[in-house]
Parts: sequence; C-alpha cells; structure tokens
Amino acid sequence: MDIVGAYPTFYVPYIGSAWMMGIIGVIHVLASHTSVGASFLFAILESKAYRDEQPQLLDFIRRYGVFLLVFSYVIGSITGPGIWYAITVASPRGVSGLIHNFVWVWATEWIYFTVEVIGVYALVYLIGKIDPLTHLKLTWSFALASWATMLLIVGILSFMMWPGNEAWYETGSTNDAFYNLNFFAHLGIRTGSMLVMAVVVGFIVASGMKDTDLKVSVMRLLAPIGVVGGFFAVMMFLYYLQTLPNNALIMLRSHLLPRYADGMIAVFVATTVYLLVGWARPQLVKPPLAIALFLFLATIGVWPEERMRESMRKPYVVGQYIYGNQVISRDAPGKGVLGEVDVIAEKGLLALHPFVPDRLRSVTDENRLEVGELLTKIACSNCHSLEPGAPLRSLPDKFHGSKDKDLIAAFLEGPLKHGAIPYMPRIDLPAAEVDAIASYLANPGDDRRPASTIAISPSDSKEN
Repeated sequence: MDIVGAYPTFYVPYIGSAWMMGIIGVIHVLASHTSVGASFLFAILESKAYRDEQPQLLDFIRRYGVFLLVFSYVIGSITGPGIWYAITVASPRGVSGLIHNFVWVWATEWIYFTVEVIGVYALVYLIGKIDPLTHLKLTWSFALASWATMLLIVGILSFMMWPGNEAWYETGSTNDAFYNLNFFAHLGIRTGSMLVMAVVVGFIVASGMKDTDLKVSVMRLLAPIGVVGGFFAVMMFLYYLQTLPNNALIMLRSHLLPRYADGMIAVFVATTVYLLVGWARPQLVKPPLAIALFLFLATIGVWPEERMRESMRKPYVVGQYIYGNQVISRDAPGKGVLGEVDVIAEKGLLALHPFVPDRLRSVTDENRLEVGELLTKIACSNCHSLEPGAPLRSLPDKFHGSKDKDLIAAFLEGPLKHGAIPYMPRIDLPAAEVDAIASYLANPGDDRRPASTIAISPSDSKEN
C-alpha cells in the first residue's frame, strides 16, 4: 500500500492549529525583533557615548538591557521552542521539508544565537567593569550576531513562500532555496520593522526615567532611527509585493488587503506621529502612552502582518510543493520527492493514510459522519476550523451553514477537485470520500464518535 503523510493529524478545536502557531509566533516576533533592533540601538548609542564622552547614555543602555533580558530573552526563549512544538505537530511534513533543505543553515543560526545570548548578558553586566573600547567592540559583536540570526531565519521563511524559480526543484540545492526571489525584500521589511519595534520599546524604558535631561536626549536620538526604519520597511514592503507568486497576490488582493489595509495605514501613521512627538516634545511621552502605543503596534500591526504573511502562502506551507494539509503537491526531483495528488485521487485518503483506523477504511451508512469528520480534519483543518462561528475560516460558515449535501459535494467535485481556486489545495478524492465529507459538513452538529478518538496513534490502524 502507498503511504501518504506518515504523521497523525493535529487539530485544536475552535481556534485551529494555525491560530495556535500564530499566537505563539506573534509573541516571539515581538520579542525577537525588539532584541535585534535594540542591539543596534545599543551599538549606536554606545558609539556616541564613547566618541562624544557622554557616559550617561550607558545608564539608559543598562536599563534597557535589563528590560531586554526579561522581555526578549526570557519570553523569546520560551516562545521559540513553543513554535517548534506547535509547528512540528501541526505541520510535520512542512518542518521536515525545511530541515532537509536548511539543516546546516539552522545549525549556523543557533551558533549566532548562542553568541547573541552570551553577548547580551556580557553587555549588561560588564558596563563600567571593563574598558570602554572593549565594551564597545562587545556591543557591536552582539548587534551583528543578532542581525545574522534574523538574516538566516529570513532565508528559511522566504523559502516557505516559494523558491521563486524552477532550479531548486531540479537541484535541491540549499543555495537555490535560501537565495529565493523574495529573500532580500523580506529581509528589508524585517530590518526596518526591528528598528521601529526597538525604538517603541525604548520609549517605554525612557519614559520611566527620572533623569529628565537623559530622557530627552535619548528620545531625540532614538526617534529619527524609528522614523527612518518605518519608511524603509514600507518601501521594502512595496518591493516585497513584486516578488510574490500569483496565488499570494490573489489572496492578498481579494481577502487580506480589504480587511487589513486600513489598519496597516493607521499603524504607520500613528507610529510615525508618535515618534515625531517623542522627538519634538519628549516630556509628553509618559509610561501609559508608551505602553498603549506598543500594544497598538502589536495587535493592529504585528498580528495582522504575520497573519497576512502566513495566509499568502496558501495553499502551500513550504516551497510551493507541500500543501498546508501535508500532501505533496508536485515532484521535486532534487529532493527525491514525488507528488501525491494523483495517487490520492486514484486510491483515496482512507486507503493511503497510515493513521486511519481499519474500521474506517471503508465508508458505510453507520460510520459515514465519523469518516467525514476524519477526512475533513486530514484534508482541511490545517487552514480551516470545523466549528460554526470559529475564527479560523470556519468551514460551516464558508458554506453559509448550508445543509445541502449535494451543493457541498458539487464544490468538492468541481473547483476543489480541479485546483481551480489558486489559494486552496487541489483535493481530488473518490466519490465515497466526497460523500462522507459532504455529509459531515452538511450536519456538523450530529452526534458521532468524539474527535479525540480519531487518528491518534499508529496502533489504531491495526484494529481487527
């Protein structure tokens, strides 16, 4: 028997597995971007302190550094492994594809991350305890190591969107994967954004300082960096749009920009005005305002931006050859990977998937709804929640709560079967499996075996 997807399906009720990854990921992005941006702020401020003999700037660096140890290097270090756990259970074949392409890139990133972690502790605790020039060299080493971790991760994240050319599918080369079409644009967006995030967090730290002269001096140094970083990020975003595949552009124009464009513009305008106020009238920036602006940037800026980037990849999760539902969509000879869509169309998921219990291998009148739920989870739950009213593209809501099984089946056997929707995977299934899915979606509230007992372990597939 051919085997498709040697992993069970992981599903988080109501919010979906994708939202679980997204929540953890946004917290991590806030922490990590602040860390990388702050490292350059430290290097710039300390260079000025050394050159202009302004040792008082080191007091701000120390204060910000202690904040960073908690905010970025505790929270960030927790959410980093959290992302690995979440993506490994939610998208195991996607993670496998990335590891097979970038194992040494990731190893290199971890080395730089080790330097970064050691560097921030050394930076904070050695201020005033070693000679200024040596400490300045340490600070710049910390900054460059921090940005190197971002650079390496961006190459991996950009490949998740697409390689950008056909060469990688034939060669399987790490270079062809890493230096993909939107690598530099993506790197530019994150570099500009990290400076904005670090300055906004820097304002929180500075706003609570009792030394008014130092507060004014620091804010007037930081504000122009944040403004320039913001404009640079916007320019690189416009460049980034020119590097996207067709499916991403369709998703962006039809679903994402109508929903998020106003918020993105509001974030840019509000943050720019805030930074200019911080430059012109630093005394107006109090802790409540600074914290409120940070939360506004996080919820209206970072969360939609991360969700847009993740959504634009659809229907793929990696390299435009692995669908979000873990099915291999096309051949990648350079990696010895063969497409699975046609064999699934011929034999069906029930026959091919290793985590289907034997009692559900065939559709009967008694198990039709249970099989339909299982197939829907396998084929659809990476991108859709299954409960009515749920936030992650609820499938019942997509069909407007319809109870018309024939209407749902027509969609499954029409656009979905032929891959006619650019941002949805091609799902071609035998008639019995289509009927089971349509029956389940037409009756999502009917009693059936609890979902927690479905496709849990390999031993279930050995039932007699």
